[in-house]
Amino acid sequence: MSLDTITSSIDDAVSGFFEPIATWLGEIVFYSVPVAGTQLPLIVAWLVVAGLVFSGWFGLVQIRKFRLAIDVVRGKYDEKESAGEVNHFQALTAAVSGTVGLGNIAGVAVAVSIGGPGATFWMILCGLLGMATKFVEVTLGVKYREVHADGTVSGGPMHYLPKGLADRFGAKGLKLGKVLGVLASVMILFFGLFGGNLFQVNQSYAQLVSVTGGDSGMMGSSAGALFFGILIAALVGIVLLGGIRSIASVTSKLVPAMAGIYIVACLVVILVNVSAVPSAISSIIEGAFNPQGVAGGVLGALIVGFKRAAFSNEAGLGSAPIAHSAVKTKHPASEGLVALLEPFIDTVVICTMTALTIVIANPASWGEARKGESIGGVTITSDAFGTVLPWFPYILTIAVMLFAISTVLTWGYYCMKAWTHLFGRSKASELTFKVMYTLFAVAGSLLTLQTLIDMADAVLFMLAVINIIGLYLLAPVVKRELNSFLAYVRRRDAGLDTEADEDEDQEPVKTTV
Repeated sequence: MSLDTITSSIDDAVSGFFEPIATWLGEIVFYSVPVAGTQLPLIVAWLVVAGLVFSGWFGLVQIRKFRLAIDVVRGKYDEKESAGEVNHFQALTAAVSGTVGLGNIAGVAVAVSIGGPGATFWMILCGLLGMATKFVEVTLGVKYREVHADGTVSGGPMHYLPKGLADRFGAKGLKLGKVLGVLASVMILFFGLFGGNLFQVNQSYAQLVSVTGGDSGMMGSSAGALFFGILIAALVGIVLLGGIRSIASVTSKLVPAMAGIYIVACLVVILVNVSAVPSAISSIIEGAFNPQGVAGGVLGALIVGFKRAAFSNEAGLGSAPIAHSAVKTKHPASEGLVALLEPFIDTVVICTMTALTIVIANPASWGEARKGESIGGVTITSDAFGTVLPWFPYILTIAVMLFAISTVLTWGYYCMKAWTHLFGRSKASELTFKVMYTLFAVAGSLLTLQTLIDMADAVLFMLAVINIIGLYLLAPVVKRELNSFLAYVRRRDAGLDTEADEDEDQEPVKTTV
């Protein structure tokens, strides 16, 4: 029996068993209501409303404190001898690598095909709102993190939900928080294995096959798939063994590299078609408020744009605080401010560059997709670049590989923190997880398991419901932390001694074995 036959049999068996479950779960989590001729997924409304609430609650912190966030990333307010494992820049790149991925390349193309150019405008707005949500959840992630005896750090919703709710509501809050913490761990682990690992490897392998001769090319065979899977698994395993320091070291180089390659390519297409830029911007603005041929009109374009942004930057899902919690700081809000840059990079910059490139280049495949033809998002984006750079599919392959590897690494870290929260931090427990995670990377090039990937998406967005309820309840804690950090910044800018004040402001870090 050939390897292809075996993998096909596994795919069919898994799909047959889990498809009814995945369909049922997806119908609940992504339940949509008809609005003005189009469908509004309630989970998207939930995420957008959270962004609106937190933007108002914190006085548009994403705009007013944007410059301060840049200064913190640059190290202007670094604090000596702070608990943590990585600096602000490394924490940011590690988290960004978990959100910047194939959705920025393929998902945006789908958005502007369904919602027209105007979807871009609403995508940007949703990204700006998501910055406030990300600020809140990451501040809580650092506030309630655990620093272990060996100096490593654990954070995320599985920590700030039980601890934060216990702080505010006592024993009853602790009981509820513990249950929510376990559920959060399970959801993060499940999504990470299938969506953050297997899917990323599968899609990067598919792109590699497409530029090396297709199924009949050198990578199109089952042997080529197995080789690719083993290679990726080996790279991931080596980095994962080093923990967040190793992951941050790699992603702090990969993220700027992949973003740089991609943005430069976008700029080349835009500059070559510079005369078309004004009309493209005009079509985006006009399409946002007067879209043509879009189901639901303005609201339809808005929903598509919001959906793409919400699914892309993961604001409110509770995943990013896991990486940000490892930062070296005594002021949780300092990293919250850094984190608000994440949706800006992911959605406002990279997603917008993709959309603008497609609108300006106007490839034939985009026109066909807008008429209802079934065309993959990667194909549309690749065709847009191909109008100026015929060899770009090879560059796109490199970008996809970098996106995929960095995402697999970051979700490996997220999953390990969820795993150890459930099964303990023993060396045997951690080794078991790392072996399992690397095996999933090998499987990614051989299997599709699309049903499980769809189920993983639903599970992750279930976490958003739990997480955002917790964010609302703990928002007053975030307000105090923000005021504390801003007071520290004022003292430091004035050249005053901040050491004594820091000791008074901060609670002692909880250290566990």
